[in-house]
Amino acid sequence: MQNLTAMTVLAVEEGGEAAGGLSLVLPAPAELVAGIISFGIVFFFMWRWALPTINRTLEQRQRAVAGQLEEAERAKTEAESLLADYRGQLAEAKADANRIVEEARKQAEQVRADLLARAEAEADQIRVKAREEAANEKSRALSAARTQVGEISVDLAGRIVGERLDATAHKALIDRYLADLEKL
Repeated sequence: MQNLTAMTVLAVEEGGEAAGGLSLVLPAPAELVAGIISFGIVFFFMWRWALPTINRTLEQRQRAVAGQLEEAERAKTEAESLLADYRGQLAEAKADANRIVEEARKQAEQVRADLLARAEAEADQIRVKAREEAANEKSRALSAARTQVGEISVDLAGRIVGERLDATAHKALIDRYLADLEKL
């Protein structure tokens, strides 16, 4: 800009030839005044009507963007809250599942222990009953053996002695013989 001014001053001082070149760059004074007045009018209208409208539009846009940012922040906060709730519910569900599994394990262990105790009791009862039956069977077998041994021995003794023994003597002889057998 300073160079242009300096060139203009030099051209005016030199006169003729340089002035013709300057006239190409500088407008005529009437055009210059008309351009300045036109610029002033356009500037006034822009400043008076267009600039406030543009400012209002920019402010509305700024408020809309700020509102959208606030809405986004609220949505983010709500999403974080929902995520925290979800994680809490998930942790609670896992804890409940673990508790249920542990209770089921304890119940299964209790049922197992009860079944084992019941089976052990039944086995003990069966053993006791088997022992009693074995003792009873042994007792019956001994009784039957005594009876048979007694009859055989009386019969044998009767043959050896050659006469029949009476019932009392017979009974006393059997008891004595069995007592001798038990001592052996």
